[in-house]
Amino acid sequence: MSRRANPAQAALFDEPAAETPAGDFIPLAKQFDALPADWKTLLTPCIAQANWPELCAFVDGERAAGKPIFPTDVFRALHLTPVDDVRVVILGQDPYHGTGSVDGREIPQAHGLAFSVPAGIRVPPSLRNIYKEIEAEFGQKLPGTSGNLEGWSQQGVLLLNTVLTVEQGQAASHAKRGWERITDCLLEHLARVGHKRVFMLWGSHAQAKRALLPEGHLVLEAPHPSPLSAHRGFLGCGHFRAANDWLVAQSQPTIDWLKPQAR
Repeated sequence: MSRRANPAQAALFDEPAAETPAGDFIPLAKQFDALPADWKTLLTPCIAQANWPELCAFVDGERAAGKPIFPTDVFRALHLTPVDDVRVVILGQDPYHGTGSVDGREIPQAHGLAFSVPAGIRVPPSLRNIYKEIEAEFGQKLPGTSGNLEGWSQQGVLLLNTVLTVEQGQAASHAKRGWERITDCLLEHLARVGHKRVFMLWGSHAQAKRALLPEGHLVLEAPHPSPLSAHRGFLGCGHFRAANDWLVAQSQPTIDWLKPQAR
């Protein structure tokens, strides 16, 4: 069952304008402290073995220096999907580093969910190919044109990037700063608690994480859905039906992939 932010976490769920003053950000350590108890328990050993103080100092320092750092809600994916509810993990790389226009104001494309963008922002090319594949697999058109995937999060799809922050306009600017160790550890711990899960690994970066996953899970691999590689095997991969077929065999609820938006 999905959850929404409690009042103490409400600020983590606002969509900030790109011009938000640097002083308005929530320090990274405070965002970690606001995590739901289940994710905080799972992640605490990961934080302990990573260079967490240095990562916090870097991210907070970049923001304090006036650099726009996306997203504001760093752990949004974890707030929306409880540990026990995760049935599918879709692994991204780092957050979108651009902005989009909504009601005449520029806001970040990134809002804490891999491949997802806030409602009203133009659907990015990789997500358009994901939608195209879903429509082909199920023989139906997706309703609406939003790229907000919170509906999947509410159904148990963890939309996780391996790097959780980025500087505006600078792709991979926060890579190799410590996020990878934390998200690798998250994947390892998640794969060893509770029920078996589906892991969708698209592209070589995501597929490098397969070694972290023990036997028994369904691991689905394909080229990245980017326009540069989607036609090399992502389109036609059949992952979304395959995931649901496997979930049925595991006596777990399926995902309604045709309902990516929140209900």
